[in-house]
Amino acid sequence: MSSASGSAVEKRAPAAAAPRGLTRSAYPRYVAGKLAGAAVSLFAVLVTSFFLFRLIPGDPVKFMTGGRPVSAEQLAVYKEEFGLDLPLWEQFTDYCGKALSGDLGTSYQFHAPVVDKITEALPNTLLLTGTAFVLYTALGAFLGTRSAWRHGGLGDRLNTGLALTLYSIPSFWLGLLLIIVLSVGVDPIPGLFPTGGMGSGREEGFAHVLDVAHHLVLPVVTLVAVEYGQTLLVTRSALLDEMGSDYLTTARAKGLRDDLVRRRHAVPNALLPTVTLVFVNLGRTVAGVILVETVFSWPGLGGLFYQALSVPDLPLVQGLFFVFAAAVILMNTLADLLYPMLDPRVGR
Repeated sequence: MSSASGSAVEKRAPAAAAPRGLTRSAYPRYVAGKLAGAAVSLFAVLVTSFFLFRLIPGDPVKFMTGGRPVSAEQLAVYKEEFGLDLPLWEQFTDYCGKALSGDLGTSYQFHAPVVDKITEALPNTLLLTGTAFVLYTALGAFLGTRSAWRHGGLGDRLNTGLALTLYSIPSFWLGLLLIIVLSVGVDPIPGLFPTGGMGSGREEGFAHVLDVAHHLVLPVVTLVAVEYGQTLLVTRSALLDEMGSDYLTTARAKGLRDDLVRRRHAVPNALLPTVTLVFVNLGRTVAGVILVETVFSWPGLGGLFYQALSVPDLPLVQGLFFVFAAAVILMNTLADLLYPMLDPRVGR
């Protein structure tokens, strides 16, 4: 009798030990809900991008004619070529239909497909913002962990004070300041870096790589200085919330060193807010930073967006806006799908 009872307990044990988060049947529903929400958001962005930028003052047709006086017949030809003679609702349905098939229209100023212009500038943006993203994420997470573990000390106060100060500085202002001090030069500091651009265009091979890296320094330093504070503060706050937990007291009571308690127990359980921020920032690497790319004349998507706004080049502005928003939505959705793996309580 006792043997049979013991056997029954053993059979029921795995079920009792099952995780209390999302079950195998619930996770597909969770994924489907997140993907549906992302699809609705993308459609909302598509609608917003069409109507929002038509409020910008300026006449694209006048830009295409170079400001020269032209006849009504010539204006009609330009409008017909780019579909500007159609009613607004018809322009909208045509735009949505083409966008869903991957056609974002033709740029007014470059007379080239918008997708081609985006594809051409995207690697430059990813090089700049991707490099900065890796550096400010690693720096912010490291300093945030150290500050939380020694909160209230001199190092914590200096770290958080500097992070808040730099985070509040406009990126374009800091970029201009770095150009004045480190590019133009202020006695006794000589001009050490280029004022802008991505390269001098004279070098080849490995010398070209070094030249691009030389031009990359100031914009990357600007982005890292402005952005690392956000990661530091979020990581510090999340870790401070965990530090009073009983499981950390138990780990210390077992004789584990403080660095092991922090690395193996506290930090993994404080990851969720930091993961959210990392994925949001990862989405922003595609968008780039418009002001920083403009200040440093970096030939990326941000600089292209600024050029398009000044016309206004409606197809290019709409296409870039859609790509920027889609990147952020995609990264947020991936973060949502990752949450249940980091914390089974999510989605219950």
